[in-house]
Amino acid sequence: MQVEVARNILEANDAGAEELRRIFARHGLLVLNLMSSPGSGKTTLLERTLTDLRGQLRFGVIEGDCQTENDARRVAATGARAVQINTHGGCHLDSTMVREACEQLGLDDLDILIIENVGNLVCPAEFSLGEDAKVTILSVTEGDDKPEKYPFIFSQSRVMLLNKIDLLPYVPFDPARASAFARAVNPELEIFEVAALSGQGMDVWYAWLRRSLEAKRAAR
Repeated sequence: MQVEVARNILEANDAGAEELRRIFARHGLLVLNLMSSPGSGKTTLLERTLTDLRGQLRFGVIEGDCQTENDARRVAATGARAVQINTHGGCHLDSTMVREACEQLGLDDLDILIIENVGNLVCPAEFSLGEDAKVTILSVTEGDDKPEKYPFIFSQSRVMLLNKIDLLPYVPFDPARASAFARAVNPELEIFEVAALSGQGMDVWYAWLRRSLEAKRAAR
């Protein structure tokens, strides 16, 4: 019976995600579902990206968290439009939450919508939000065996951002080992090594954003 209930929840979410996908296509939006464990640097990466690309690309951000509007305030301080969703203990965002947030945010005059999901490496990957791509952040302050322990989220992602690489001299983390585990479950995964706080390696991420937006609009 529990399996049936879970299936119904996922089917209902998928129907909402399909409607979101049609809405995003009408607006010509590139939509990314940004996922990671807590403390990996999602919001810091967003702040750096939104600040560096201000005046070049128009961003909207939906922030997902269990409590507080702290992250939405940090993002809004960059000048980007931002809406906060508080799940009050829920471990992921779903398509209904994102649909309501989009109505509040407004999608006109945007190029890229980034949905920062609730921090964990399990639930968020199971729920489609109508996104074009899932992007997972793994920081070097976590174990390099995370892709082996949590393979599903890496199997569903198009990009893995290996963050905080400026800390590599101080932590026991092997980037080659982490990449090998991730590509074992997703050979097509693109991996970019970055340090969001210092800006190291971020140009490669920005180039991917521009290419992906061009590809999305060329396909309309």
